Formats: sequence, structure tokens, C-alpha cells
Amino acid sequence: MGQVISDKARRWRLAALLALGVSTATAPTLAKQPASPAMDRPVPVTLRPAIDRPSTVFEGWGTALAWFAHVTGGWPKAERTRLADLFYGPEGLGWTIARYNIGGGNAANTPPYMKVGRAVPGFWRQPAGVTGKDWWRADDPAMWDWNQDTNQRWWLDAISARVKQPIFEAFSNSPPWFMTVSGRVSGAEKGTDDNLRPGQETAFATYLVRVTDELQRRHHLTFRTLSPVNEPNTNYWFAANTQEGAHWSPARQAQMIDATAAALKVGGLSTVIAAPDETASHLFVQDWAAYPPATRARIGQLNVHSYGTVHQTAVRDIARASGIKMWMSENDTPLSGDPEDLTGMATPLAFAEHVVGDLKRLEPAAWVFWQAVEDLSARKGEKGSNWGIVKADLMGAADQPHAIHVTGKYWAMAQFSRYIRPGDRLVPVDDMDTVGALSPDGRRLVLVHVNPGLSPRPLSVAVPGRWQRRMIVTDAVHKAVDIPGDIAPPQSVVTLVMTR
Repeated sequence: MGQVISDKARRWRLAALLALGVSTATAPTLAKQPASPAMDRPVPVTLRPAIDRPSTVFEGWGTALAWFAHVTGGWPKAERTRLADLFYGPEGLGWTIARYNIGGGNAANTPPYMKVGRAVPGFWRQPAGVTGKDWWRADDPAMWDWNQDTNQRWWLDAISARVKQPIFEAFSNSPPWFMTVSGRVSGAEKGTDDNLRPGQETAFATYLVRVTDELQRRHHLTFRTLSPVNEPNTNYWFAANTQEGAHWSPARQAQMIDATAAALKVGGLSTVIAAPDETASHLFVQDWAAYPPATRARIGQLNVHSYGTVHQTAVRDIARASGIKMWMSENDTPLSGDPEDLTGMATPLAFAEHVVGDLKRLEPAAWVFWQAVEDLSARKGEKGSNWGIVKADLMGAADQPHAIHVTGKYWAMAQFSRYIRPGDRLVPVDDMDTVGALSPDGRRLVLVHVNPGLSPRPLSVAVPGRWQRRMIVTDAVHKAVDIPGDIAPPQSVVTLVMTR
């Protein structure tokens, strides 16, 4: 019996080495050597997708535009075109969703204090000689400036040119400064205080709806949803912060949702409200519990972020019980403490695990990244971090060349977004490290599996019928490429595409 087990382990190890790209000439010799810490004994895993119980119809993947688009939309044509192709092109990630950030905008005389890209401008114009906060009139054309935010708007056109059926959402982080209590778009003096001035709900809703309508007309697109609040029931939006944000108590959230619904109706827009874009699922549950029934009925899409994952199945159940579509509308998950690493697998593995968990527990109709491009962060001896899936020098002059660094997290995302496509239905899989999706005709099954450990995992799939299989791998050696076999290498993200 001992010799039989040894032979089986040796065969698995040989297959794993082949999967890792080791040549057949050297693999047999290596296979007889003791397992190193980087290649422990194989652990077989059987995946059991419940293709008879498909759930959510998946709409796609995407990113918020906001900061990175506010910077890169002004870069040289070749560079910004490359970025758009990387994310939305058919040879890139194949994303189909974009969230456009309607800026609030600080007063012109406010000294700059926000980090690079974060001062997204508003579309209001303050007449010369006017002071205070009560001067703005939505019905006065002189109070609007439609030449603002050209860089982020470039991305709207670039996405429309690449995606046959894009889904656009508009969202707000803060009201304009003159509608706020603090006079700043980064929050109230205290992070637990609401920053919209009392009675300004209608004015702010009118501002958001008018911008939405105008951009639709000017860019020949449709914003399917409008999200008026962002991560509202939190304590980190305060005036000294370095990005736009505003606290909203659940009661004020409801008032803002009601006002936005009324403004959309007056404007005759088909756009519906997305809310509450809460940072964590347990806070989403608190917000929803406090909304009156009439407010709930005015919401056309539920948005939740996954920076906090406690009670994710409660959010899933709220979506089911209410019959309202739900998105995971924002996340980025770099591994905490992992220094900036453009090629390593520590953060890509953590990110991929997080995506799997979100899809399994929330069962959302979409998964949307936060900022696809982040600034190079290892400056002046700092360790930096791994936010973003592409890194670049966002602080550099717009008209100068910019090195674009495609990170390992980009390729981890490719394992999901290139193969789980709009129209597919999520399917339950009994393995905690695997998520599945089935095509509308039932003839293509996609399984994305994360192997974060040191053991190769021979993968078998328990599914009825005869299926052909291909395997795509991202690890320290492979970047979303096909490799033969059915073994998930150590510390890898593997996509199985099965067809019949």
C-alpha cells in the first residue's frame, strides 16, 4: 500500500511540474526528489457545481472612473488608449460597466489639500462677486459650466467605443461645497455629522439629475442608474480628509433618495436610483432597516461595497425578498501589509479569494472594482501598497510619458472577467475556493478556483454529461494563459472552461 501511494503522489507531482512549465526532459528527475516547501504533496479537490440550480444573472465587471480617469483622461492619446484597451478592449479584461463620479467641487479659493486625482470638479459656476452659500440657481444657465471634467468624460466616450452594450452608472461622493455645512466636500468637521445643509435635498438632487441628463445628451449614452450617496453611514468623512465624502444618517439617506426620485421624475429620465452604496454589508442592513417602505420602493438597484463582509448573505436576502437587483459596486482588496509588488502573487491571491467570496455570499449581478489605476506608492523609501490593478505615476506631468505597470492583480482579474460573461448565471459550487457560472444555453460552464497554498491541487469536476475542458492559469510563472492538464499549481488562480 505504501508503494502504491508513493507512485500516485509521484505521478501527481510530475503532472504538477508539467503544469508549472517544467520540461518533460527534467521533470522525471525532479519528481523523484523530496518535496520542497514550494511544492508540498498534492491535495486532490473535487468540484461539484449545481448546474441544475443557477441563480443570479450576471451583468458584468467594471470599475469606478473618478480619480484615475480624472488624471489619465488627459494623458497622451497612445497611453490613455492603451489603458482603455487593457480594461474594456476585447483583448483586455472585457469589462462592460463604468461608474462615473459626479464631482461636488470645492470653492475656487479653497487651498488644494486633496491627493492626486481626487479633486473631481463640479459643474456649477459661481458668478463673480457673489459670496456666501445661497447664490446657486439650477434654472439659471449662467450657473452651469459644461466644460468641466473633460478627462473623466473622455473615458465615457472611450468605453462606448469599445463595448457593444455598456452599462453606465453615475454616482456622487459629496454635494457641492455651497450645499454643505462645513463648506468642504470632504465632509463635516466631525465624521459622524451629516454634511448636507438641512433643506438642500431638492437642490442637490436637481444638481445630480441635471448633470446626469446633460452628460447623457452630450456623450450619447444612458446612465442606467444614479447613486446619490456613497458609504454614507460611516465615520471617516470629515473636513480634513483628502477625498470627497459625506456622512448621511439613515434618515437623511431616505430623504435624499426620495428627493432624487422626485427630480428624476420631473426631468423625465429613465435612470433609476441605486442605493445605498454602503461600505460594508452590516451597515447596509442597518440602512435598509431604517428606510420607510416608500423609500425602499423608489430604489431600482441595491448597491453594496465589500470592504466589510459580515452579513453578506443578509444583503443577498434583502435583494431576494425585495425583488431588486443588487451589485457589489465597489471594492479593491490589497493584502494588508504587503509592500508594493508589481509582479508578486500575495495580493493577487488575496484579491481573487475576496472576489470568490463576494460572488458566493452576495450572489450579485455585477462586481465593480474601485480604482483600476493607482499611483506608484513606494516613494521616498516607503513600502507602498498594492491598490489598483495597474500602477503608474499619476503625479507626473500630463504631457510627459508615463510608464504603465500591469500588475499580477490584473491577471487575477482576467481569470474572472474574461470568462464569466454578461448573461451567464452564477451557480453554487460546494468548494469554498471556487465560483461557477453557466452560459444562457447551458453549454458552457466556467469555474474559477483559487489555490492559495503550497500543494498542487488535482481538480476533478463532478458534473453530469460529457464536457470538453480547457484550463487557464495565473501564478508566478503564467499570466492568464492556457496550460494542459487539470492541476491547479500552488499559489495560483485557475479558470476551467468546460463546454459541451
